[in-house]
Amino acid sequence: MKKLDKLILKSFLGPLLLTFAIAVFVLLMQFVWKYIDDLVGKGLEFGVIAQLLLYASATFVPMALPIAVLFASIMTMGNFGEKYELIAIKAGGISLVRVMAPMTIVAFLLVGVAFYFSNNVLPVAMFKYRTTLYDIQRKKPAVSIRPSEYYNEIDGYVIRVNGKDNDGRTLRDIIIYDHTQGINRTNIIVADHGYMQSTPDDQYLIFTLFNGYTYSELADGEYYESRPLTSIGFDEQQMTFDISSFGFSKSNDDFFTGHYQVLNVSQLRTRVGELEAQLNGRYSDLEALMRSRMKAYEVANSHVGDSTSFVDVKAWLENNTDFTRQQVIDQARQFTYNLQSDVDICISEISSEKEFINRHYIELMRKFTLSVACLLLFLIGAPFGSIVRKGGLGMPLVASVVFFVMYYVIGMISEKSVRESATGPIGMWISTFVFIPIGALLTWQATTDSSFFDLATWKKWLKIPTRSQSPVSQDAPPAEEAVPPSEEEK
Repeated sequence: MKKLDKLILKSFLGPLLLTFAIAVFVLLMQFVWKYIDDLVGKGLEFGVIAQLLLYASATFVPMALPIAVLFASIMTMGNFGEKYELIAIKAGGISLVRVMAPMTIVAFLLVGVAFYFSNNVLPVAMFKYRTTLYDIQRKKPAVSIRPSEYYNEIDGYVIRVNGKDNDGRTLRDIIIYDHTQGINRTNIIVADHGYMQSTPDDQYLIFTLFNGYTYSELADGEYYESRPLTSIGFDEQQMTFDISSFGFSKSNDDFFTGHYQVLNVSQLRTRVGELEAQLNGRYSDLEALMRSRMKAYEVANSHVGDSTSFVDVKAWLENNTDFTRQQVIDQARQFTYNLQSDVDICISEISSEKEFINRHYIELMRKFTLSVACLLLFLIGAPFGSIVRKGGLGMPLVASVVFFVMYYVIGMISEKSVRESATGPIGMWISTFVFIPIGALLTWQATTDSSFFDLATWKKWLKIPTRSQSPVSQDAPPAEEAVPPSEEEK
């Protein structure tokens, strides 16, 4: 049995690790494609990009691990069935449950590893990932002034050069539009040539211009109509541009502290308790607001009468002039409008707070559901592989994608229902509750060698003829009848 267990584990762990690496790589490529505009053209160091990709890869582990378990289990049992090794094992008196025992132990271990990763490693990786991505998105593209193009990445300036020498520093026919003093004062600097250089700390860019003019047009206040133009010539002039925002700088780590995606289970539970207490306080504020508004309206309209019955109010309105009645009706209508507006604002704030609380519940439940998914998808993949008896890459890949897409779609629907308060936090387990009967059915069919998933059985039930039992075609000529021999032939 030890040799058999080693064979099963060897056949299972190889596809598991390979599929896990491929799944993480595919998800990482999707991330790179999504944020390619934020990464290219900013002069980022390789270490910063590698750090971001490492943190992003860590955030994909909870999704990549279940699909790796599903694919590896289908492929392992499918290979055993296709090569008749599974039949030989059963012929030796070893049940399917015993064959699956080593892989089941690995699946249970992966459940613990997945939960530990989601609860301890993933919050830290998500925090680092969000802060690094935010810092990269804030960084502006590297200074790259190309000939015959308008460069406007420096705040308040637009620069155009018609020529640039091979040294990358010397510029020809330079035009600089200065908009730092507002739209009512336009400064244009024109120079024959010049060169640019940055300070050692890369905080400033210095332009040294030669043989040029500075044109200034003022169109503000008393000069709005006349628009006086001033022209000043220079032999040499220096301009300094602040490019500190072009550099990569790390933001304050407290910016993302407290976000629900960077909290572990205990922190999420504490945070949910605080938010629910705030929500209960919001309900109390809404009740107090309505009571105060009603009291204010009663005081303002005390002249109507002490009684609040409909009959007394109607009698009071009939005994007064049209102007008084219209005044009271207008006051009531305005009061109703103001009260409805305040209630709508409070309801909108309460709905937003409830959705924010639900997001914490979703993140809390996801740490458990994704861990249980490793075991659940294994209990589906292993029996399914032993039933279909197809190994290789084709059938296991297609089946694993179909099962995981079903699990993922149901999970997204249940997550949306929880986020919109259509269901409670238990709604995050809907996909698990749906797949448990499927796994139980597949396991029962595989252990009892049932022919429920056998194609030949379905053909027999549906009375579909096989090739060996194909009916005679109606177009075929009838067979010649046997003619008894004549007397002469005898």
